[in-house]
Amino acid sequence: MPALILASSSPYRRALLERLNLPFSCASPDIDETPQQDESPTDYVARLALEKARALAPQHPDAIIIGSDQCCVLDGTIVGKPGNFDNASKHLQACSDKHVTFLTGLCVLNSADNSHQVCVEPYHVHFRTLSQTMIENYLNAEQPYDCAGSFKMEGLGIALFSKLEGDDPNSLIGLPLIRLISMLDQQGLRAI
Repeated sequence: MPALILASSSPYRRALLERLNLPFSCASPDIDETPQQDESPTDYVARLALEKARALAPQHPDAIIIGSDQCCVLDGTIVGKPGNFDNASKHLQACSDKHVTFLTGLCVLNSADNSHQVCVEPYHVHFRTLSQTMIENYLNAEQPYDCAGSFKMEGLGIALFSKLEGDDPNSLIGLPLIRLISMLDQQGLRAI
């Protein structure tokens, strides 16, 4: 059985993959994540998922490598990770009472033969009307500065939303497990 590698340093993706009870290791890919000129958000996350998996292939020549990347799209524009309180506050103010789409690119690469599968899973979030007090209370409680969209859906972030729409809520956290299970099945790796 080939080794399973998660091309990520994200503790959120690691925790999701652990739910499948498959032995795996993590390695952080070192790639440039700058969007290319005129690149759509969908193309952007698909490209990064593939590049992350490919970046680890030379060190893991007989492995199944999972790459994933996510972006938040508000009014057609990619909103990155905030990095700090002030940026997160601005992000959430901009999302207040709006529909935001999260796109998660997913790649499963077989480094033995360089074959790969790539998909992009959309997930739609409808934000409640957020007061500045709500935003500040939320940010002080969770400090989601390393999260696309400035929230942690698996925590108190759920209180920011009026509605969620999509095929797999795990994609909102960063790893669409339903699609991943299907992709791993095609590689002979089965969770059950």
